[in-house]
Amino acid sequence: MSVVVEMQDRNSDAQKIAADLVRRARVAQEVFAQADQARTDEAVRAVAWSLYKPEHAKALAELAVKDTGLGNVPDKIIKKQRKTFGTLRDMLRAKTVGEIERDDKRGIVKFAKPIGVVGAITPSTNPGATPVNKALMAIKGRNAIVIAPSPLGFRTTEMVVNFMRDALDQIGLPRDLVQILPSPVTKDTTQALMEAVDLVVITGSQDNVRRGYSSGTPAIGVGAGNVPVIIDETADFDSAAQKICASKTFDNATSCSSENAVVIVDACYDKAIAALKKAGAFLVDPSAKDKVVSELWKNGKLNRHLIARDMSILAEAFGLPAEAAKSKFLLVEETGIGRDYPLSGEKLSLVLTVYRAKDFAAAKDTVHKILNHQGKGHSMGLHTTKLERARELAEDLPVVRVLVNFAHTFGNGGGFDSGLEFTLTMGCGSWQKNSISENLNYKHFLNITHLVTPIPEDKPSEEDLFGPHWARYGK
Repeated sequence: MSVVVEMQDRNSDAQKIAADLVRRARVAQEVFAQADQARTDEAVRAVAWSLYKPEHAKALAELAVKDTGLGNVPDKIIKKQRKTFGTLRDMLRAKTVGEIERDDKRGIVKFAKPIGVVGAITPSTNPGATPVNKALMAIKGRNAIVIAPSPLGFRTTEMVVNFMRDALDQIGLPRDLVQILPSPVTKDTTQALMEAVDLVVITGSQDNVRRGYSSGTPAIGVGAGNVPVIIDETADFDSAAQKICASKTFDNATSCSSENAVVIVDACYDKAIAALKKAGAFLVDPSAKDKVVSELWKNGKLNRHLIARDMSILAEAFGLPAEAAKSKFLLVEETGIGRDYPLSGEKLSLVLTVYRAKDFAAAKDTVHKILNHQGKGHSMGLHTTKLERARELAEDLPVVRVLVNFAHTFGNGGGFDSGLEFTLTMGCGSWQKNSISENLNYKHFLNITHLVTPIPEDKPSEEDLFGPHWARYGK
């Protein structure tokens, strides 16, 4: 058989698989599309509980760590329950059926409608939490969803999809509102799914994001993280260090919102380092830096055997002393930024790069350079008591989110002390060729009908609009 014929057969098989899933999803969605707000929210609660339920969260966390080797069980349980609880809070406060907004002054009333069938691409880092997070948003809009999981996390995603399907069945709704691509999940079946649905939402590899945007289907993709945070001389150093530690170590740094670099102003460098050590960090001796780099990256790519692993594994791989193995995370000092300096990029591990800056202006410049290298559009943080500095960063730097005095992982994707929407999918704007510059939320899973009625004429004079131009430049 020729290579061309083989490829055609493979594509045909993939299209048949996707078409069957989408057909079943459409049948289920047509039933659910008639639901009122109370029934919709009943479904949202049921789907949320299917993951939040303690024994389910534990089983999924254990399976995810067993299959992927990424993260740790206790934190994955917390992540699943916290994200689901917060997302459910957001969902139940929102109206997504019928009239959802009225502006009498403009004569506009908005009505929410379903999009249809959503295709969700999910990553190996969160094979349980991300599918449910996206399903909640899709269900809130009275849509159906078909999930294409990372092959590495397939068994976890399959388990959580079955939990969601059982939950829907329990309340009398079609199970096929939530489905999963069958194993083995391939690029062909994933591509066929993206082409067959009404909306694609992608979290994971940038290759999948690009495929989604070129699929011919409306798509929402997100970019890579590489979060830098600044500690300035006015910060509460112990508080900043504790927050950075809690955020950096959570689930062994699997989150795209995990800090990857800390930029410390020179005037407080020693105090900040001391506070970070007190919080559980181990400062790697400069002589061991090359060993860290050579082990953490292999052939220009992150070493899959070291990302999201426990400190004991990292310390042994890097040849660090016993004290490092007992620490919570590593600090590695760096001065360079760019392709020749891997530590300036995302590490997905318990390694935090440290930069020393002359002053706040220099720290801001360092952060800008880090973002231009990797993570542009995603987010950054600042630990300070001078809020005007945060405003300066927000005005000047190319990021969607600037977090002030936060444990970044817990604030960036929504928090109970953060006004951002709970999500596991952070848009990075045009800086990373994303179609959204906000946290993915239920609003992205709705079509909106605008009812427009006449209002008193609102037509200014030519003088009102062109007057300043005429006065300065003439007619």
